[in-house]
Amino acid sequence: MGLRASGKTTLGRAAATALGAAFVDLDERTSALLGAASVGAALASAGEARFREAEARALAAALGEPAQVIALGGGTPVAPGAADALRAARSAGRAFVVYLDPPLELLAERLSKERGDRPSLTGLGVVQEIGMVADARRPIYAALTDLRVPEALDVASFVSIITSQVGSGSRSSD
Repeated sequence: MGLRASGKTTLGRAAATALGAAFVDLDERTSALLGAASVGAALASAGEARFREAEARALAAALGEPAQVIALGGGTPVAPGAADALRAARSAGRAFVVYLDPPLELLAERLSKERGDRPSLTGLGVVQEIGMVADARRPIYAALTDLRVPEALDVASFVSIITSQVGSGSRSSD
């Protein structure tokens, strides 16, 4: 898990490959539940409350599946019941939660280069709001994590850390 542009999908796919596990992009699953082609379209058509409810359902379903790496959406931990589902999975030894927390300057740089359809969460532009979103979400992420990665890592370094922390039979959310 982590903020937008923290590398959840890129690093999650690489970790899944290294662990021999399936990869789940929760944004894709949530969008599909809402019949939308993207997160931006899903949020626009369903609204944030309905989107977060679908996100929580997608997470619960993913956590019930065999071992895999799940790239959470940036807002997944604030979806109704999602934090509790993650805590329960961790307590049962079914989840190892990785919090990707690179510097905000790097996230802003990445977001400014993107041409995606990420919707604003505050009414500001996605680059301008990153600090506000970080202030609101970082404490939630920190309370749910098993491993915080506070810097941007290349794929090989990240995979090395994850494979040393997680056995191939474990479930991981990142």
